Amino acid sequence: MSPIPRRSLLKAAAVAGAAAQFGRALGSRDAAAAPRAESAGDDPVILDWLEDGGLGAAPGSTVGVPWPKGVHRDDQTFALSDADGRAVPVQSWPLAYWPDGSLKWTAHAVSSGTGKLTLTTGAPAAPQKKVTVDRRGATIDISTGVITARIGRSGATLVKSVTRGPTEIARNGRLVLLRQPESEDGDQTTVRTERFDGAIDEVTVEQAGPVRAVVRVDGKHRKGHRSWLPFSIRLYFYAGADSFRMVHTVTYDGQQEPGRASGDFIRGIGVRFTVPLRDESYDRHIRLGGEGTGMLREAVKGITGLRRDPGAAVQAAQFAGEKLPDPATWDQRVTTRLQYIPEWGDYTLSQLSADGFALRKRTKKGYGWIGAGGGRRASGFGYVGGVGGGLSFGLRDFWEKHPAQLDIRDAHTDAAEVTLWLWSPEAQPMDLRFYHDGMGQDTFPEQLEGLNITYEDYEPEFGTPYGIARTSELLFWANESTPSAEKLAQQVEAVRVLPQLAAPPKQLIGAKVFGPGLFSAPDRSTPAKAKIEDHLDFLFTYYKDQVEMRRWYGFWDYGDIMHTYDTVRHQWRYDVGGYAWDNSELSPDLWLWYAYLRSGRADIFRFAEAMTRHTGEVDVYHLGKWAGLGTRHGVQHWADSAKQQRIANTTYRRYYYFLTADERVGDLMHANVDSDETFLVLDPIRKIRTEPYTPDQHALSIGFGTDWSGLVSAWLTEWERRGPKWEKAKARVLSTMETIAAQPNGFVQGTGLYDLDTGKFAIAEEPVVGVSHLSAVFGLNELCAELIDLVDMPAFDEAYYDYCRYFNATKAEQAARYGSNFGSLILFQGHSRLDAYAAVQTGDDKLADRAWDKFYRSDGYQESAPWKTEKVTGPTALVAGSEAAWVSTNDTALYGLAAIENLALLGHRMP
Repeated sequence: MSPIPRRSLLKAAAVAGAAAQFGRALGSRDAAAAPRAESAGDDPVILDWLEDGGLGAAPGSTVGVPWPKGVHRDDQTFALSDADGRAVPVQSWPLAYWPDGSLKWTAHAVSSGTGKLTLTTGAPAAPQKKVTVDRRGATIDISTGVITARIGRSGATLVKSVTRGPTEIARNGRLVLLRQPESEDGDQTTVRTERFDGAIDEVTVEQAGPVRAVVRVDGKHRKGHRSWLPFSIRLYFYAGADSFRMVHTVTYDGQQEPGRASGDFIRGIGVRFTVPLRDESYDRHIRLGGEGTGMLREAVKGITGLRRDPGAAVQAAQFAGEKLPDPATWDQRVTTRLQYIPEWGDYTLSQLSADGFALRKRTKKGYGWIGAGGGRRASGFGYVGGVGGGLSFGLRDFWEKHPAQLDIRDAHTDAAEVTLWLWSPEAQPMDLRFYHDGMGQDTFPEQLEGLNITYEDYEPEFGTPYGIARTSELLFWANESTPSAEKLAQQVEAVRVLPQLAAPPKQLIGAKVFGPGLFSAPDRSTPAKAKIEDHLDFLFTYYKDQVEMRRWYGFWDYGDIMHTYDTVRHQWRYDVGGYAWDNSELSPDLWLWYAYLRSGRADIFRFAEAMTRHTGEVDVYHLGKWAGLGTRHGVQHWADSAKQQRIANTTYRRYYYFLTADERVGDLMHANVDSDETFLVLDPIRKIRTEPYTPDQHALSIGFGTDWSGLVSAWLTEWERRGPKWEKAKARVLSTMETIAAQPNGFVQGTGLYDLDTGKFAIAEEPVVGVSHLSAVFGLNELCAELIDLVDMPAFDEAYYDYCRYFNATKAEQAARYGSNFGSLILFQGHSRLDAYAAVQTGDDKLADRAWDKFYRSDGYQESAPWKTEKVTGPTALVAGSEAAWVSTNDTALYGLAAIENLALLGHRMP
């Protein structure tokens, strides 16, 4: 390998020393660019709620807001006001910085507000009731001004107590794990379980008010000498709130081996609180959410429907959850017989599928259960307490992430127990074993043959769940008395759809973030534009409907979509190798987030949110030898042996993080900063190499497309966030950009040998053409648009523009430029957005014309496609619904991104 030329070294040094410099804006030198949206500037920003109803009963909301380069210094303060001009308390902090040190993204937390809110520069108003954090004792005490939570620093109790004024509403908040050591069919297994309790290892106060406080608790589930299933819990508290939010993450580190009945099978994952009860049993109330805002509303000792009537006012008061008059004032035929009315202490609501929940109750342990109703989809909400106070609780995405369950126990005693089961113990044990025996695929040639028939890249022992994770969200309210029906409905709505404040598309577009110029507001001003907008709407609606029709729900599955349709079976290929779960293949995540950024549509946001929660947790390893890598599309999310950067890609997480300031997603992005080290562990193209290769930390083979785009997105994000490793990350961004640009064929070279110590690619001695149709379809174009805007490095710009120019060029044009053509390529429609980007950047009219030509007349979706669904019913399909047999997720993601970016860049040049 040859050394880097002195000219390149000097240039790299100049770039590295210019930390405060930033590049030109997208299209600033292009006379052919589309008219740009007006810069957001420092004008007031009108924030609004994604859905109607404002904050409702939720504890608070946090929103990310972007700013153009150079507008706000890093010490800028912000103020918030409502539609009437009244000051709204707000807590603000930086999320990201531009290279010149100015603010790029800021986060703003509020604990009040119903309508639109105006964000301006200025001094923030202080809340009347501030969040305070006291770390002086054996616990961390957080007060919202209404409730106080005492957080444990060690042991098994995460939340020692929750009080409202002098009244203890809940105590002994802890984590519960049930393990079943064997799983076999039917009567071939002996069902026994063992309980593990969450044990705290570390507690960190991440924010301490005045509007928002965040406490992180990390640990493992323990029993005796064994500790496993790591957890990371965040507790969120907002000023003046009577509630708090919990974000609960578990990472699977157990053992389950294919073909073996013994292993670490999870039978239940739960969060449990004890609720003190002081009222008479007829003044204690149970509430369990059914469909919509439907509710089971009962008392522990019911006095309605009896043979003797205590009085209409007494019955009405009990149903309303109000304190009953002294029994001495009732009809004495009831009062003297109260001891003969059963007390119902135990309730269970189980949702074992997306299509049904069941409710049952009993008087107490050891006695029979009776059915108490049921329905289709429960809200995941419950309450236990009395007129003297009680605890409301809820599990978000309750039925979507089935099997889930809510338990209330011992409500007839002085201390009830509430458990929110993230995995219901009444369901089958969590079976994560690989789904087949390998079928003789013991060698690479045999595995490649398997790939050629089922599209699954199998390798023994690679289909492991060890290291995958899942995050759930819970809400808790400390009520001073049993809430009214109206307030209960508000709490249910907060559980079902957590209120989210949002910056408007105008601000997102005008700030020129996420690839400046790559997205613009929907525009139906011409028939051609309107038709594309209709197609984009059709595709999103179709996938949203398919989630429901095909029941793409479940604890590990919710948020993902399928890859390819089986037109013969009228079914997605859920059981056919690499055609099943999509796992971010060709970036549907990006399509959804760009669709939201330009439109501000709540339904798109929620779909993309669920996908981000899934793909960032389930499809990626967080522990073990493959930590930092993701798994290619397959029948199980962890099944395929292709463990690669392209799936763990930080690009897919950036949008949700910067729009919401979500700390858990921030963790995921930071964890990827050192992902270049994964190339020492696993060679992503080990099965198709023709030359000997042994990973060497000074000469790691890393591709400039799917590999580097995943790495550089993590480095860029850490740099922007000024994370703990931001200086290293910045150096990696600059050094890899520099040494890709210095390759004989730039990006077209395809691959380089990377030095972990220096963060540079060695410059190849000979030019090579190494272009893949996959290189640019995992966020490379979107990332390069950001990098070119951020970093003044003309050689890199030209290297990328050249790649854009020649991917969709003729083979003759490719050969004339590079000495040989790029071989057989596909995905031209998706790559038309590269033509559009380079056309705008270079002012090349020919490229602009080619962008639309490839969009309309190459592969992918054509105007001649049906652009409609057909009805399917039994016996053709399992359930009645619709299908668009011509739709595939690869084509959808590429069409969606190409349409959005081409319209933004060259909408004025449409044929």
